[in-house]
Amino acid sequence: MNETMQIQLTINGRARSLDVEVNHTLLDVLRDDIGLTGTKECCVVGECGACTVLVDGLPMNSCLMLAVEVDGAMITTVEGLASDGRLSQLQEAFLDEGAAQCGFCIPGQLMSAHALLQRNPHPTLEDVNEALAGNLCRCAGYQQIAAAILTSAEEAT
Repeated sequence: MNETMQIQLTINGRARSLDVEVNHTLLDVLRDDIGLTGTKECCVVGECGACTVLVDGLPMNSCLMLAVEVDGAMITTVEGLASDGRLSQLQEAFLDEGAAQCGFCIPGQLMSAHALLQRNPHPTLEDVNEALAGNLCRCAGYQQIAAAILTSAEEAT
């Protein structure tokens, strides 16, 4: 029998109380228990960034965090970027710039980009590249992704 623990957290603005298995990652809980499948599972060793979510505003690899570690935290997933059924400005910029190719890495890229823009609304290309260093794109769409982030920053001003 697996040991469980009750945790309290806020996911995309909604307070939740969950009984989670102590050995389940935040990624497992988001995808399997809550049904938020926008966060992708890929390498499961923290190398690719596809599972990036914001934990208290900071980008984190959800595959490396046990769910019990985020007790009391605010979690934002890619689903939390949209509001009232409308994509965020950043998500729209990804579409406009053709940044979403196969799309698998995009949720993680968006979350890292969102965190960057929250702390630095006017990033340089170097800032963007540094912020996305932990996010891999199999399609090599890095130029379009960076352009989308810079476009979103320009449109926000």
